[in-house]
Order: sequence, then C-alpha cells, then structure tokens
Amino acid sequence: MLALAYREAAEVLARGGLVAYPTEGVWGLGCDPRNPAAVGALLAAKQRPVDKGLILISDHFEALEAWITLPSRSALKRAFESWPGPTTWLFPARSDAPDWITGDSDRIAIRVTNHPVAARLCRAWGEALVSTSANRNGLPPADGTTAVRRQFSKALDYLVPGALGGLGRPSTIRDVRSGQQVR
Repeated sequence: MLALAYREAAEVLARGGLVAYPTEGVWGLGCDPRNPAAVGALLAAKQRPVDKGLILISDHFEALEAWITLPSRSALKRAFESWPGPTTWLFPARSDAPDWITGDSDRIAIRVTNHPVAARLCRAWGEALVSTSANRNGLPPADGTTAVRRQFSKALDYLVPGALGGLGRPSTIRDVRSGQQVR
C-alpha cells in the first residue's frame, strides 16, 4: 500500500502537481524544481515571493549536484558531516540554475534527507525535489495533515502519509563556505 503512495506521488510530480509530505521537522510542500509552472503554483499557494528562493532535497547528493557549483573540499566535507540529516546548506548555484529556485541569490539551498518518508519519496521521484515548509507566508509551518489540508486543500494534488521526524522546527540552514548558520 505504501509503495503505491510513493508511486502515485511521483506521478503527480511528473504531471506538475504539488505534493505534501512529512520531513524531519515540519510538513513539506514539494514539486518538480525544473517545472516553472509547478514552482509558480507552489509559490502562489504559499503566497510566497519568488525572490526568497527554495530548498531542494534528495536522498542522495548526486541528484542535487546538478544544481550547484562545488565549493572547496573542506566546505564540502563540512556539509557531508551533517548529511544525511536535517541540516540544509547554501551552496553556490550553477550559473544555469533558474531564478524560480535560487530567488534573488547566487546560492541554492540543498539537503540530503534521511527522513524515511521524504527520502523514499525522493527515491520514487528519482530527482531533486522542492522542499519548502507547508504553510502560507507568515503563518507557522504545518505540524499535521489537518493543518496541511486546511491551508492547501485547493492547491494540493497529493498528500503522502507519514509522521514527522521529531525535529519540531524547520531545518537549520548554514552557508557551506563559512559554516555560519543563516536560519
């Protein structure tokens, strides 16, 4: 039954739909990062400006590598010491990374997740996945399926069942070059 849920979610993503799923700390809202219409729908549903940029996740670094420019060996080591896990790192974005993902920045936020549901969704999808907290701009992140459905009932195409990872807050964001915490 669960295998079917992941396959159905991946099909929704391939059609440009929006999917909600549990992550390490809060419910996430995701879509295909290469699909500008899907990202536009996600941003409209969240009432979030495009200039803020979005986080991409995967269950393996190679899916994220196509979006970034590799930093120094020591900076990369810093990120890998926290992965897989709930730390998101700002990497230099590739020059061809679309602004609907980077926002007004030359960096891109990426995370290698070890949350069982988010990681399995990423495996089913097979590529990097947008992962932003499931909440409208200015509201607290959704902490359960009821809150997700209340805020996104009209925009949401699929909800992957599962439990949050227990972090209790959105992921920490750090700059990979300096190691400094950004959020």
